Amino acid sequence: ESDPVDECGSRKSLDTQLAPQWPVVGESFAYSMRVGAFLIGSAVAAEVTPVQKVIQLMNGMLEKGKKEKHEEQVQFAAYKTWCDDTATEKTRAIKEDNEQIDSLEAVIGKCEADISKLTKEIAQLDEDISVYEGDLKAATKVRKMEHEDYLATHKDLTESVDATAGAIALIKKKMFDKKAGAALLQIPRMPEADRRKLQSFLSTSEGYSMAAPEAAAYEDHTGGIIEILEKLHDKFEDERTEAEKEESNSKHAFEMLSQDLTNSISTSKDDRSDKAQQKAKTAQREADAKGDLQDTVTSRDDDQAYLDDLSATCKSKSDDFEARQTLRAQEIEAIEKAIEIISSGAVSGAADKHLPSLVQQGSALMQLRSNSRSPNQVRVAAFLHEQGSKLNSRVLSALALRVADDPFKQVKKMIKDLIVRLLEEANEEAEQKGWCDTELSTNEQTRKEKTEAVESLHSEIDELEASIAKLSKQVSELSNEIKEMDEAVAKATSIRNEEKEKNTETIKDAKEAQVAVEQALQVLKDFYAKAGEATALLQQPEIFDKPYQGQQGESGGVVGMLEVIQSDFARLETETKASEDQSQASYEKFVEDTTVDKTAKQKDVEYKNNKKDEETEELGEAKADLESTQKELDSALRYYEKLKPSCVDAGVSYEERVARRKEEIESLQEALRILNGEDIA
Repeated sequence: ESDPVDECGSRKSLDTQLAPQWPVVGESFAYSMRVGAFLIGSAVAAEVTPVQKVIQLMNGMLEKGKKEKHEEQVQFAAYKTWCDDTATEKTRAIKEDNEQIDSLEAVIGKCEADISKLTKEIAQLDEDISVYEGDLKAATKVRKMEHEDYLATHKDLTESVDATAGAIALIKKKMFDKKAGAALLQIPRMPEADRRKLQSFLSTSEGYSMAAPEAAAYEDHTGGIIEILEKLHDKFEDERTEAEKEESNSKHAFEMLSQDLTNSISTSKDDRSDKAQQKAKTAQREADAKGDLQDTVTSRDDDQAYLDDLSATCKSKSDDFEARQTLRAQEIEAIEKAIEIISSGAVSGAADKHLPSLVQQGSALMQLRSNSRSPNQVRVAAFLHEQGSKLNSRVLSALALRVADDPFKQVKKMIKDLIVRLLEEANEEAEQKGWCDTELSTNEQTRKEKTEAVESLHSEIDELEASIAKLSKQVSELSNEIKEMDEAVAKATSIRNEEKEKNTETIKDAKEAQVAVEQALQVLKDFYAKAGEATALLQQPEIFDKPYQGQQGESGGVVGMLEVIQSDFARLETETKASEDQSQASYEKFVEDTTVDKTAKQKDVEYKNNKKDEETEELGEAKADLESTQKELDSALRYYEKLKPSCVDAGVSYEERVARRKEEIESLQEALRILNGEDIA
């Protein structure tokens, strides 16, 4: 066994390193024993004995250690969940980015191939257009030459037909002379044999004699010439007819060829234009894909770097947690052992006296149990029991019981068979895991895409419904405001008319009042002026102490008040006129502003109504899309439910099962080595 002091020292060092992240482990067992010794030495005249005090202290330490261990487990469980979730999310993001990169690279490759193909096709079309245009130009030139030749030939043949017909007519009328004969010899296209016969005919004098006695001889001589001329006439007419027929056929063939070449040129130009546009669009798509590829690669690399850092950090924290948990378990075990030792004996203040006997009793029981088995078998049973408890493996725990009771050879065979069975289970589970991962990944991607689509459509529908409701509310509010504006203008007009009528009357009354007050003032002033003068000239009667001059004091007040009233009426007139002018200006400004505002609101109502109609149409389309997408999502969810029984972990993950199986196999292999007498570390 290791020294407890060393263990405590190691634990303190580990706590110091992990202090910023984890709670500090409880006090060491050695320290608690020193505190207990101090309490035993210092406890005097107390109801609780020093040993009981030490037990209470250690119980407190035990509870604190268990509590801190549990809190640390809860804390690390949350941290590990975060690590796993974050790693899963980043792994998924990296996988999606890799798939996106493959897709974008495929798009770029296809775009490059399409651009190369379109470039070649455009070049071929340019060449075809050039060939077609050259063929059309050449055919037009040939046709022109053929037509010119036909016109010349047709002219010659027509002249020949006319000449032979004229000559036959002259000969028959016996009017054929030397001039007509010379003209006849100039007919083109005449066969040389026929030309010689005509020359022979024309060279004889009889050919020109028209005398009656020789009429019979003339007819005999000219009969052969007429026959020749008639044959020539028919020949020339046939050649002219054939020339006209050939001209018609050539013209028709040219028109067909010209139309075909023109159509080919037009079609090729249209194809070239379409392919040029397609090439430009493909080039733009390629540029967009390259930009997206760069962004995706950057995002993937950033996620990979983050995942690597996260994995390293989480692995480090996991190792720290395992070490701390082991240390805490050892501490709890040590405290429990100490409590058990102190509590089990007849405590007399000398615990070290009872500890050796307890150890010896335990050793004697082990020796008694192992007498009938080999030492290695005992070691294997103990080792498997320990590993079964450590790994929480029912397989190893059950095997430990079998090893303790079965014969040596059966134990080895049992362990080997179990190793083979565990390896076979591992292979089968790995194959099942691969198929499940593929199906679950595909299904998860489908569910995610459809869920996002459904959520997006729900969001879009909610936004459209909210927008339509908002637009309807705004239209209603604007309509109410327009109505209120009309009512306000009508009310303001009514108030303005009443106010104007009242102000006009007030001004009129103020003017009339000023005139009346002026008259009253004048009457009073004249009276008191005269009364004061007249009374002052009379002899005062004895009965009065002073002369009476009227109510001069009161009159002064009355006159003053009348003057004030007069000025008030004057001010009333002035202020009323000013108020009228201001009210009229305010009214006109109010009407003008209201008209402008009303026009703006009416246009706003029209715009919002149009927008509401558009969004209502979009809402119908979104609801149709949502129904279709929801069906696809429901189908994916049903398939996921079918996959869950065989592919989704129930409590223990695949990695945990693989790790536990690996440790079970290693434990079994270690047990075989123990049975074979090999030393283990």
